[in-house]
Amino acid sequence: MRWIGRRKLVLAVLAAVVFCGTLLAMSGRTGADPIARAPGATVSRQVPAISDAGQAFDGVAAVGALFTVSGGKLGTHFCTASVVHSARGDLAVTAAHCVTGNKGQIAFVPDYANGKEPYGVWQVTAVYTDQNWQSAQDPDDDVAFLRLSGGSDGTPIEEVTGAEQLAVNWQKPAVVQVIGYPDGADQPVTCANWATSFSPTQLEFDCDGYTDGTSGGPFLADVSAASGQGTIVGVIGGYEQGGDTPQVSYASVFGAAVAALYTSAESSS
Repeated sequence: MRWIGRRKLVLAVLAAVVFCGTLLAMSGRTGADPIARAPGATVSRQVPAISDAGQAFDGVAAVGALFTVSGGKLGTHFCTASVVHSARGDLAVTAAHCVTGNKGQIAFVPDYANGKEPYGVWQVTAVYTDQNWQSAQDPDDDVAFLRLSGGSDGTPIEEVTGAEQLAVNWQKPAVVQVIGYPDGADQPVTCANWATSFSPTQLEFDCDGYTDGTSGGPFLADVSAASGQGTIVGVIGGYEQGGDTPQVSYASVFGAAVAALYTSAESSS
């Protein structure tokens, strides 16, 4: 578990998933079905250097840390989330286990690093999780969408930070960049490596340094050379709530259930 403590989750019987497109295993091409593509998004891609250990860095605009809020003030950060393109520009994605059972206020701080909040603080006003997660905490449904408050002038967050794309039915393996905020750290960590199939419904990413707090961190494929933004094909979570060791992380495969959850979140008032 990448939030508070670590406990094993027993996987349900894993159903076979039919993936779309042609697998180009060694090219890094995903062949995913985009369900949230920002207008004019570039398709020029960069190929990041592969590593086996996460490195601290200054962060990116559309990825940030989730914080507890008490008395109107930020507490500690405990998970990671990313802005995703949506019609109203106010959605972020994280792991469902990050927000399950949380009775207090939560805030999202994009590109948080070294105590700085370059794009401000955005309150989480609604949380959307799948029914299978709500009823049984199925690790295959460990995904949540968050609605974020507008800025002081009502501006949606996407107009301030930009947004990652969201895709389902991803073809794998491919090189992905994974970003996460370790508990107690002043900066996020980043690492690029191969995301491979752990099971028909779970991805595996092997890179050291992904400790508690990195849950919800995006698996970013096809990262743009121009903007640094990419396509989210998973978030740290799922099996073992993201992994029982810092060296190995997991993510639920984004399929039809995530697509339906995204549509529900986008259309909710």
